[in-house]
Amino acid sequence: MSNNITRRDFITKTAMAGAGLSALNVFSTCSQSEQKQTMKMGLVTYLWGKDWDLPTLIRNCEKTGFAGVELRTQHKHGVEPSLSSTERKEVKKRFQDSTVECVGYGSNQAFHSPDPDELKKNIEGSYELIKLCHDIGASGLKVKPNNLPDDVDPQITIRQIGESLNKIGKFAQDYGQKIRVEVHGRKTAKPSVMNAIFEYVSEPNVGICWNCNQEDLQTPGFETNFNMLKDRFGDTVHVRELNDKNYPYQELFNLFVKNNYAGWILLEARTAPQDRIAAMKDQLVLFNKMVAAAQSV
Repeated sequence: MSNNITRRDFITKTAMAGAGLSALNVFSTCSQSEQKQTMKMGLVTYLWGKDWDLPTLIRNCEKTGFAGVELRTQHKHGVEPSLSSTERKEVKKRFQDSTVECVGYGSNQAFHSPDPDELKKNIEGSYELIKLCHDIGASGLKVKPNNLPDDVDPQITIRQIGESLNKIGKFAQDYGQKIRVEVHGRKTAKPSVMNAIFEYVSEPNVGICWNCNQEDLQTPGFETNFNMLKDRFGDTVHVRELNDKNYPYQELFNLFVKNNYAGWILLEARTAPQDRIAAMKDQLVLFNKMVAAAQSV
């Protein structure tokens, strides 16, 4: 194999030669399931990956069958805007030489502040992170709304957030990046508020990252809230542990399959298991079972 061909390139070309273009919709690792699937399982480095350096993070994702990772800011892997051009290329190559995709970057950029300087800081900070995503081979940046200040008319803040998302979305297009807006925050985690924000969003590369909040279950109901936002979904979803009985994960998977969702299901775990590798493997088993069950409905 030529030194110019990465491990991922080799795997992809082999699969295409053996099964044709339809193989592109099949997971690249057997542990992700032998059957054709519409969703892929990845990891958010929120808790389970926060203290792993980048080689360890990639190795553990390979070991457990996780196909991708969303890198979170301020974690031990150290992927930050301060990286030099050479260091960014090294990060990109580490992923290219693995079976793990760098799905994106999880930032804390938010656009609700009534302070013009603070808002400007978050928008310009997003520009720098978009450049970082491009340089490390990621496909998008995760941002947050992230609040509706008590002393400001909610409609003013909602419009400000939407217009800010358009600004960074337009900037991101020049770098081939997506903007993933996490349904997150005080007041802004309500699907109705996110829906109102997206009334102002016109850039096609700006999408919603469903976040599996308890607000999803509130009136008018889970499926209605899902349907309210589904047409603006991006290509990432955050889930907690899939065996958490406080959220209807099987119903969620049923809705995703019904609506032909073909993006990333990213595990943003909240617990602290003694053996995270075993826990990741268990979550992947649950993921495959839920997808199979949803496909059989």
